[in-house]
Amino acid sequence: MAPRDRSRRRSADRAWFITAPLVFFAAICSIVTGLVSSQPFGDWLLALLLLVAMAAVGMPVLNFVVRRQSFGMTLTEIPLVLALFLLPPLTVVAIYTVASMLTQTRHRFAPVKFWFNVAKAAAGTSLAVLLLQALPPSKEVDDPGTWLSLFAAVTAVILVSLLGIVGVHTLLQGWQAGRDSLRTARPALLTAAINVSLGLIILIAVTTTWWSLVLLAALGAALVLVYRSYAEFFRQHRTLAAMYDLTRAIGERGQDGTLVDALLGRVRALMQAEYATLWLPAQGRHPEVLLTARVDDSGLLDVVPTPASLRQRASDEGRTIAVGRAFDEKANERQALSHGKIKDVIVVPLRSGQAVIGTLEVANRLSDVGHFTRGDIPIFETVAAHAAVALENSRLVDRLRHDAHHDTLTRLPNRRRITGALDESVKIRAPGEVVALLLFDVGGLRQVNESLGHAAGDKVLTEVANRLRASAPSSALVGRAGGDEFLVTLRLESAEAALELAAQLRDQIRDEMVFDALTLDVNTAVGVAVHPDHGSDAATLLLRVDLAATAAKSVPGSVQLFNPALESRSLRRLGLAGDLRRALDQGELEVYFQPKVTLRDRRLVGVECLARWEHPAHGTVAPEDFVAVAEHTGQLSRLTEVVLREGLRRSRDWALADQPLPIAVNLSARTLIDQHFPDRVQELLTEYKVPAQRLTLEITESGVLDGTDRPIPTLKRLRDLGVRLSVDDFGTGDSSLAHLRRLPVHEVKVDRSFVQGMATDPGDLAIVNAVVTLSQQFGLAVVAEGVESELTLELLQDIGCEIGQGFLFSRPLPYERLAAWFGAQVEPETISNGELPRLRVVP
Repeated sequence: MAPRDRSRRRSADRAWFITAPLVFFAAICSIVTGLVSSQPFGDWLLALLLLVAMAAVGMPVLNFVVRRQSFGMTLTEIPLVLALFLLPPLTVVAIYTVASMLTQTRHRFAPVKFWFNVAKAAAGTSLAVLLLQALPPSKEVDDPGTWLSLFAAVTAVILVSLLGIVGVHTLLQGWQAGRDSLRTARPALLTAAINVSLGLIILIAVTTTWWSLVLLAALGAALVLVYRSYAEFFRQHRTLAAMYDLTRAIGERGQDGTLVDALLGRVRALMQAEYATLWLPAQGRHPEVLLTARVDDSGLLDVVPTPASLRQRASDEGRTIAVGRAFDEKANERQALSHGKIKDVIVVPLRSGQAVIGTLEVANRLSDVGHFTRGDIPIFETVAAHAAVALENSRLVDRLRHDAHHDTLTRLPNRRRITGALDESVKIRAPGEVVALLLFDVGGLRQVNESLGHAAGDKVLTEVANRLRASAPSSALVGRAGGDEFLVTLRLESAEAALELAAQLRDQIRDEMVFDALTLDVNTAVGVAVHPDHGSDAATLLLRVDLAATAAKSVPGSVQLFNPALESRSLRRLGLAGDLRRALDQGELEVYFQPKVTLRDRRLVGVECLARWEHPAHGTVAPEDFVAVAEHTGQLSRLTEVVLREGLRRSRDWALADQPLPIAVNLSARTLIDQHFPDRVQELLTEYKVPAQRLTLEITESGVLDGTDRPIPTLKRLRDLGVRLSVDDFGTGDSSLAHLRRLPVHEVKVDRSFVQGMATDPGDLAIVNAVVTLSQQFGLAVVAEGVESELTLELLQDIGCEIGQGFLFSRPLPYERLAAWFGAQVEPETISNGELPRLRVVP
């Protein structure tokens, strides 16, 4: 037995402290009455008739509504008045006590309550007959003194009953409960006075002539019919009121997550059942619900008394299942109920359209009401219909609330949910820890969508989400910020721990993804920001982690911790948008030229054209900054044309001066998807009368080797024009030289980071050596960027690299200074002989 049940049993057992004194009091009063009264037992037939009358009128409880208040009453005082006047005292005590026993047996009360009610009935009638013995005797029924005596005797019965009830409530539940019981005395005394008056009227009629029983029987039958009609109306009114209260409660609680509590408690009260149970099977992300409200329990229980077979049968058949004395049911179902101490049960399926979404059931009609009847089924089915709609609406609201905070594709929390969680984490951060925010930007997703379709892109995003969810610590919240960005937030010891975790998660994402027969390599750039170092609220942290991720993209596959320089640079770029447009309109951008030299004999083989911008307020603007601004503001094509025009113009001028130098111009990856760009190049070549072979277009490795075939048509059209094509910054991406074989390129430029590390890092030397050897085998020219020392020059010569450019030869120079450099560094005789200009010395 549960502790709560043992506590309740011990509290109920204390009622014997009231029952025992009542029994003792009844015995004393009866003994005294027997001593002072010498009347015999009396007419046994009359006693039997009054006993039957007392038992009959004591069982039903008549309910009336007066001024919107409900009162319950029995008619036991009417036969008691007759017995007190017509029978000897001890006979009255005996038949009233026996009638109380019959009544309590019919109601099936617990033993403690049963004997308490019997004891107070015996004590009340014992005091009543003793009081009559003490009052002046009167045998005339029409004597007002007789009326007062009988009224006093019945009042004594009522007072003993009332004091006993007050005593039990005070003993079991405290003084407040006792005072509350005492407040109900007025309606009890009023109904007793009415019953005594009716009893006296009947007594007068019966003692006048026994034929009055015929009239009284007819009047009683008419009153029974009237009361039945009233009771039916009252029951319907009460049911409608309860239904209204239930519907209103369901509507109010449907939005705050307490719908089940409000529903089951009111259903149990409405159906006057001991148990009310709701069953909702698991559906989608919603787990199974099986909860019960039980009388005298304030909360919901997960203990279900009814057999699961009835619940499953109602769900499978989609109809109401009722088992009990008033219903036709199979013997095995009645037997199954008896094992669980259930006398009757109604199970109704909950419907959403044609589908059954669960069941609602009530069990054990409370004993003072009896059993469930067929008339209860329509009421319960109406309740179930309201409940089904409310539950579906509640789940719909919950689903909408969930969808508002989760990504529909990956089912991860979205930016709104992450922002809320981040704000809460910032508020309750413990000392000695940081709140870390990691932003993963998946690279190459646009190329996957354009080459393989959006379904493939969705698979990539789903796989990334699954890997992040599986690899992240259990304390982390993983979400999708939108597009190809994922967020992870959690508490860590330090920013260094956040960087380490970001690198680990990035490695998990980088593993090959296999979709059917296709294998993809997915790379990510990761930005990291932590509270309190980088922001005190979610909005600031999200802004700064985005800046860190953007910075990480410049070095593919890197992890970047936010620093203030990133924010100032971002703000600076934002302010440069309008200034760049004005600079392009007014020709404020300059083109610098950096020589390209053969390493073996140091001949000048061309120049690379590089845009430079001197801002009137900010000073020199880094090329990567204004190129990024041009890309995001749609001015990239104008910037590219400015550099192309200036380079072609200078190439034409050099050719006219018998110094024909090829030029190289950098292109953005976005330019390669412009189908009109080759036509524009042809127009400019024609306009400036420069042979196509003197123009080299340099494309970064990530732009020309993006995993798709998008740039190939543009590259082929440029090649067909006669333009040379070069892959710039080679080695910084994840591509291999083998990928170059399918592209129409002529040249490979080794990234400066490897060239500059050749003298000190054997790994860099090996990489450059491999690139030079394989490129030459594929028939590609190799240009080494970043040649800044004689040692580097010698190493490049040893491995067979042909061309170099770098500060060892010259920095990028404006046109006027380049002309001076020509005069100082180039041997004049090489120009006059029509050879490639050769440098005199290496500065």
